[in-house]
Amino acid sequence: MSDNNSKCDCPVGSPFKGFCPFSLVLFAGTSYSYVRYLSRKNETKSASTSTDQPRPVVIAGPSGVGKGTLIELLRKKYPTEFGFSVSHTTRKPREGEQDGVHYNFTTVETIKGEIDEGKFVEYANVHGNYYGTSVQAVESVQKQGKICILDIDVQGVRNVKKSALDAIYVFVAPPSMDELEKRLRGRGTETEEAVLKRLGNAKVELDFGLGEGNFDRVFTNDDLDKTFEAMVEQFKSWYPQLS
Repeated sequence: MSDNNSKCDCPVGSPFKGFCPFSLVLFAGTSYSYVRYLSRKNETKSASTSTDQPRPVVIAGPSGVGKGTLIELLRKKYPTEFGFSVSHTTRKPREGEQDGVHYNFTTVETIKGEIDEGKFVEYANVHGNYYGTSVQAVESVQKQGKICILDIDVQGVRNVKKSALDAIYVFVAPPSMDELEKRLRGRGTETEEAVLKRLGNAKVELDFGLGEGNFDRVFTNDDLDKTFEAMVEQFKSWYPQLS
């Protein structure tokens, strides 16, 4: 599954250079997530993929791994084929982020109310903030006949797998934890506490992301251009309309 030929002795091998994810001491985080099971038949159907619509693709990976950049490149290369499911979040916008473009920025009170009303395919509390994918966000992309991209964390992946959404799953991994830490600190937008929390959660995400059968494809982002090229070739095999 990995693009890197380096191997370790763990059951699934490793895309890391001399780094085995199974040797990690998992971080006992306080994050939690839930899935809202849509009880009415028409609600469940609305979140699923019909036979005449392309399957959504879920792209996950630790914070700072570069999945957001890869998604932007995909959308620029195929502007009429891909549509982005804009997630909701209660965290504050970073510099350059636009409401409704990068995220739908909302309040804790608002998102909790909409979750209770069954308006979300998945949601999670990550690093003390809520993140979620609404049914409406997925539907709006599907109605255009586009491939819906969901940029979510592994909590969300677990929940989407339990939902009615028939998706393809992609995981983006860093070449090493040292490189991931370098990227996070290079942002210059995180406190020391936030960086350490993200690194701790990244260990849990990597354990799940590199687990056998959890994702359809794993990419190691050690070179952005090469990773994107490999991703495009893989996507062409899944979606013939991209060729």
